[in-house]
Amino acid sequence: MTTQSETGYRSEAAALPVGTPRHHMVIFAVLFGLLLVAPSLLYPVFLMKVLCFALFASALNLLLGFGGLLSFGHAAFFGSASYVAAYAAKAWGFNPEFAILLGVLAAAVLGLGIGALAIRRQGIYFAMVTLAFAQMVFFFALQAPFTGGEDGIQAVPRGKLFGLIDLSSDLTLYFVVLAIVFGALLLIYRIIHSPFGQVLKAIRDNEPRSISLGYKVNRYKLAVFVMSAALAGLAGATKAIVFQLASLTDVYWTMSGEVVLMTLLGGMGTVFGPLIGAAIIVSMQNYFAGFGAWVTVLQGVIFVGSVLLFREGIVGVLAKWLKKPL
Repeated sequence: MTTQSETGYRSEAAALPVGTPRHHMVIFAVLFGLLLVAPSLLYPVFLMKVLCFALFASALNLLLGFGGLLSFGHAAFFGSASYVAAYAAKAWGFNPEFAILLGVLAAAVLGLGIGALAIRRQGIYFAMVTLAFAQMVFFFALQAPFTGGEDGIQAVPRGKLFGLIDLSSDLTLYFVVLAIVFGALLLIYRIIHSPFGQVLKAIRDNEPRSISLGYKVNRYKLAVFVMSAALAGLAGATKAIVFQLASLTDVYWTMSGEVVLMTLLGGMGTVFGPLIGAAIIVSMQNYFAGFGAWVTVLQGVIFVGSVLLFREGIVGVLAKWLKKPL
């Protein structure tokens, strides 16, 4: 039986502004325009790496920033999709679109299995459970005969999209990756601003109240976990096609740490924060590569400085100054 308070709460949630703010559409349009001309200024492969990690960070942000669940095991989904897509393209001769879809499906199934167990815990225990499962995936990738061990799966063919568009050209592949990533970002944006997204925020802010009002909290948590895993898998599978490689780096625990860093640096719980965070971290790794292991130290210094100066992340602080959600 639905109580009056529950009915009122559900009506209030339904009345929340889940539409699209106009300034968000302007930002998306400007961003898309800049990305269209970016290959004339920057190396397409570098841009594709930024796009893949921007999607990876946005997938984690969906779980962490809007679901309130900190996962230290998202490399499992990113890396497993990378391996599956690479193996499907190389060993089975799948077209790139089918290889990527198979990678996404594998990540979603893995997310369903891990999420069903992990959501039974909260806080640091949830994070540790996801990290433990991610390490299991890492050792599986290390030992399984079809993953190539420490060498990974190399020389993955890019193939032809739909059997028509040859992806051997970096520029052609860039626009395909741009379409995939931008479409996924718009999907994440729609999820965030849907009634489902509003319930997620309610659970994040006050889970006991959401439970008392009759919401099946664990179902929502599992749903967003699987969505996040599938989107992380899309990023990993796309990256495997771009770099023609699936390696242990994709499933190692440091990959999970990097994507958390990207999300926090850009602004957890913001729409565009993970994009900025991913761009900064990937740019540092690319342009500071000559410093060797010191790149990690520089990342740590920048992260500490950002936490001290921008408590809500770069985009979070900018949104506070502009008094508009970003």
